[in-house]
Amino acid sequence: MTFRLTLCSLVALAAASPAVAEPVFNRIASFATADNMADGEDRARATSAEIMTATADGMELIYSDSPLNAIGLIDITDPAAPKPLGNIPMDGEPTTTVVLGGTAFVGVNTSESFTQPSGVLRSVDLASKSVIASCDLGGQPDSVALSPKGDWLAVAIENERDEEVNDGALPQMPAGFVTRLPIKDGQVDCAGKQVVELTGLAEIAPEDPEPEYLDFNANGDLVVTLQENNHIVVIGADGKVASHFSAGAVDLAGVDTEKDGKLNFTGSLTAVPREPDTVAWLDNDHFATANEGDWKGGSRGFTIWKRDGSVAYESGAEFEHALVRIGHYPEGRSGKKGVEPEALKYAEFDGKKLLFVGSERGSAIGVYDVANPAQPKLTQILPSGIGPEGLVAIPARGLFASANETDLGEDGAARSHVMIYARTDGTPAYPTIVSTGDQLIGWGALSGLTVDPQDATVVHAVSDSAYAAEPSIYRIETGTTPARITSRMIVTKDGKPAEKLDLEGITADGKGGFWLASEGNPEKEIPHQILNVDAQGAVQQSIELPTDLVAGSTRFGLEGIALASDGALWMAVQREWKDDPKGQAKLLRFDPATSEWAGVRYPLEQGEGWVGLSELTIHDGDIYLVERDNLIGQAAKLKQVTKVALDGLAPAALGGDLPLVEKQVVRDLIPDLKQWNGYVQDKVEGMAITPDGLVWTVTDNDGVDDASGETFLWSFPLGTQTASN
Repeated sequence: MTFRLTLCSLVALAAASPAVAEPVFNRIASFATADNMADGEDRARATSAEIMTATADGMELIYSDSPLNAIGLIDITDPAAPKPLGNIPMDGEPTTTVVLGGTAFVGVNTSESFTQPSGVLRSVDLASKSVIASCDLGGQPDSVALSPKGDWLAVAIENERDEEVNDGALPQMPAGFVTRLPIKDGQVDCAGKQVVELTGLAEIAPEDPEPEYLDFNANGDLVVTLQENNHIVVIGADGKVASHFSAGAVDLAGVDTEKDGKLNFTGSLTAVPREPDTVAWLDNDHFATANEGDWKGGSRGFTIWKRDGSVAYESGAEFEHALVRIGHYPEGRSGKKGVEPEALKYAEFDGKKLLFVGSERGSAIGVYDVANPAQPKLTQILPSGIGPEGLVAIPARGLFASANETDLGEDGAARSHVMIYARTDGTPAYPTIVSTGDQLIGWGALSGLTVDPQDATVVHAVSDSAYAAEPSIYRIETGTTPARITSRMIVTKDGKPAEKLDLEGITADGKGGFWLASEGNPEKEIPHQILNVDAQGAVQQSIELPTDLVAGSTRFGLEGIALASDGALWMAVQREWKDDPKGQAKLLRFDPATSEWAGVRYPLEQGEGWVGLSELTIHDGDIYLVERDNLIGQAAKLKQVTKVALDGLAPAALGGDLPLVEKQVVRDLIPDLKQWNGYVQDKVEGMAITPDGLVWTVTDNDGVDDASGETFLWSFPLGTQTASN
């Protein structure tokens, strides 16, 4: 009941008028880290934004870029239009940067091996962008923290283990420790270095502590997580261990525990070690940990602690459930650590005490009001890009930013990005869809759409092969903001979930059920077929494409299906098959009454990557299609709606020459996809048109697999065009 009320409050907040609603965070810009490379550099190289900070005036962001062995700088004087300031080489792997005045202090890993760790703290003059000093740290640094008074730096010297040795089990020497460094006249006093030993404290491998993250409170106390040891240490302002305690374990209910292509949240886990990563003080007596887990644990949530080691609040599975509701659950991580909360940031915005919790695998950030640390309230979930690692709050400017470390690098794939958000009056732009109800409904990878014939404010969507073990039809009510998934229906055959389906199209059959298009993939022995299901999702007919046609098929099969007024079904084939001229794809017609097949050819645009069709629907005597390239972000150039007139169309029998149709471009979707101020998503997969000409369009989030998890559902009147931005 608690979670349902929290979710309802989120929906209410989104629907509230600006005059009465609390200010909210909305994304205003994104910055690809590849843009910080100089002219002539190979931009296809791996690059990453990991841990990030801001200058004191809040006008620049500085992030560690491990693949490039550099720190990257971004000018956010105009936060809606971030500008590259380039990279500064660090001669080693940077971990964490903090800034005092005009100097950035960067922890740099220079280790030759796991058994011979080393590292330095580099001082970087931001004006000249040059390294002006280095301080030997005596081991491999991870987190670096700056005291609020600016008089001390602290570094977690992790001396991390080799995960390939002994299955990653501890101990693996040498042991880690914490280094404290006094600051004098704005610079580090290396000669005053203090080493705080942490051996003999943890129950797990006490001889090999591996400090992961640390944070100062206003009194100068440090809290330190020993992630692999599942332990937490508080170091007093005097540099001595004040207290320490086990991070303990959590029992979880209502979780998906198996990587099996199903969204099944009925499992449970007992005594899961928290193994906390990031830690952040909320005040001098409370701090929070993101319980990412490492080699044995990961409790999928976060914990708020009192400094004596007692638990003030435990999120359990609630944070993960919130991500499930917005389609950000990574099913492929079910057998491990689920959404893996890794990043935390506490800040006060206009007196509001807020804790930001970043999910590495769910690629989203929860915003919690922690005015009462024992009862945090979820107020928003922000879309983040892939793998939020570092979070930055700039309350004086009403800004927040996330550094997202994942860089896929391949042609057409998403790059590492920094996302920037502004806190203003208004309503949340994200999420665009949530699932509601007493039962937790998991969803994602939405593909085809169709309008409910009885209620034009309702659309139905199918999920694709990301959840092949339980192919599903979702009912979506579009009359609220965000839209609501109110039910999920599994497609079944002989009483069991239907197998070997890759659903990409759906249309109402006029009898209470649906016709579905399954894309098919000959490489995986998934047939190209259409299916008719009843109102309960049970398959009544399975119709495979003609054998001669399938002989020339590829894995790029059926995308979209629609029922015409004459009772015939029309389907789009995504790309040209082996028997098609280059740059032409088929539109297929099937008459259920006669079982006759026919077709025409559709002229595809030329573009980078490949161009194909990803949806087909029929409205007012015309066929409407989504035509797109397979590119993402800055590389994306073609996402559009086109129209082919049904009147006068003369499909020919398959096996011979097929007529080439004429198409008309109806709408460029690139400006639509930019309205959320992230990078342009590649997969516009679903479209449906209401009888009065309102077009609903949805993106496929790939089941949060090597994807940001962001799903965008939006509408526009037929015949309109948004302005480019």
